[in-house]
Amino acid sequence: MNHLPQAWGRPRDDCYGPYDSSYLLSNGPKAHTSSPVVTGTSVLAVKFKDGVVIAADNLASYGSLARFTDVKRLRTFNRRTVVGFGGDVSDMQYLDRLLLSLDIDENYSSSGHDLNARNVHTYLSKVMYKRRSDINPLWNHILVAGLDSDDRPFLSSVDLLGTTFSSPTLATGFGAHLAQPLLRKLADDESAVEGVTREQAVTAINECMKVLFYRDARSLDRYSIAVITKEAGVELEEDEQLEKQSWAFAELIKGYGTQTV
Repeated sequence: MNHLPQAWGRPRDDCYGPYDSSYLLSNGPKAHTSSPVVTGTSVLAVKFKDGVVIAADNLASYGSLARFTDVKRLRTFNRRTVVGFGGDVSDMQYLDRLLLSLDIDENYSSSGHDLNARNVHTYLSKVMYKRRSDINPLWNHILVAGLDSDDRPFLSSVDLLGTTFSSPTLATGFGAHLAQPLLRKLADDESAVEGVTREQAVTAINECMKVLFYRDARSLDRYSIAVITKEAGVELEEDEQLEKQSWAFAELIKGYGTQTV
């Protein structure tokens, strides 16, 4: 009997014939990830007059299985930038290592300048577009929130194609369908941002996270939320719990929609 680890789980040669190891050869065509496996769902963000609020739940799903319930998908970069990741978790970890390397280089730089949120977003957009051009995309949709060089609120996104977009409110995944309309009621354009307070922005994000937990099967009731302001920098809470949940609406749901009979 072969006790070597490489033989574990293999059929016995004397019963089933020689093991076909041709699929392990590296001289075949080069293959890239064609679909993500372990994924995170929505990331939400909204500007207010003094900064930005961004949030994402702590769930990483293995297909339709809610497998990992303590995955933090918000990453801080220096004291005025937060990056939120939706999509493939392994690609998120790769990008996290890139950002860590970039942060170390900046800390040892003698230029005297710090990278702001706009710089980080430009860097990530170039990385994503380069990988897309190599036909080997990173399967993520990213939100970058923080302050720009003038300490004004900055919020922008980049997807797996390297496409960028800026708005006072942004959401990825299911949040783009369910949360974005709610956030636009608070700030539908840049002029409305000046009238939004921190408390209003945090309340809106919390309510949207609750709606996503009700409606998105790949979401969780525990989430991370960060507030970025000039005075306090990044204030990150990574284990928030949804409060005042109500499932009364479920009584009216029959089949695929609300029924009156």
